[in-house]
Amino acid sequence: MNEIILPVIIVAGIGLLAGLLLAVLSKIMAVPVDEKEEAITEVLPGANCGACGFSGCQGYAGALSKGETKDTGLCAPGGSEVSAKIAEIMGLAASTITPMAAVVRCMGTDACAEKKMEYVGVDSCKMASQLFGGDKTCIYGCLGLGDCQRECPYDAINICNGVAIVSPELCRACKKCVAVCPKNLIELMPKSETKAAVLCRNHDKGALTRKECTAGCIGCTKCVKTCPEEAISMDNLCAIVDYNKCTGCGKCTEACPNNTIKLLNKN
Repeated sequence: MNEIILPVIIVAGIGLLAGLLLAVLSKIMAVPVDEKEEAITEVLPGANCGACGFSGCQGYAGALSKGETKDTGLCAPGGSEVSAKIAEIMGLAASTITPMAAVVRCMGTDACAEKKMEYVGVDSCKMASQLFGGDKTCIYGCLGLGDCQRECPYDAINICNGVAIVSPELCRACKKCVAVCPKNLIELMPKSETKAAVLCRNHDKGALTRKECTAGCIGCTKCVKTCPEEAISMDNLCAIVDYNKCTGCGKCTEACPNNTIKLLNKN
């Protein structure tokens, strides 16, 4: 009987000593809890998108609590509501955040854009773009293989007829789609105001663009000449809109011969 009890007592004693040692060490090596950091982390949306410029939500919360930044309005997905909560925790003035949404600057659907080959491979825009720029004749256009759709944490992007389409109602401006697009076609624009957007980034000459895509910008500059606010300029043969100047009057959309310019967020 002693042969059974003695090993049990020894094992129990070792377990007790180990438990006491771990308890002592946990007190000695405990990391101090930053209550403000924890409180801020709880009010942040948890997307960890990095749009704030820090390494996720906890990184931003830590920077605020340590005084590395006093800007409460860096969380675009959280918006002004989260900014106000952070300001209350930190005793700072709340920043107002302009609601933004991503827009894909391409309308090169399967019906508009010519194909130069049949792509068979990994279902990824990044991978396809490495093969002669992708399967479309226009090397600047959306490949429609869904990298941005898979990256979006808010299910705000769908692929329709070979082109990514963003739902502004669901988009939270986290910029994950902006970062993942190999063609740099996605940008943010205000979603609470009517603005004109040139949905193309083709930089080829007009005659070549017409052959590549019937919805492409041909660089005719009619929109530039028509805009009363001087909000449109040419960027290497492609029109671009300054959203800070654009009033959403729609004159550029009427002047565009290819209907490449659209009024977004129109009420």
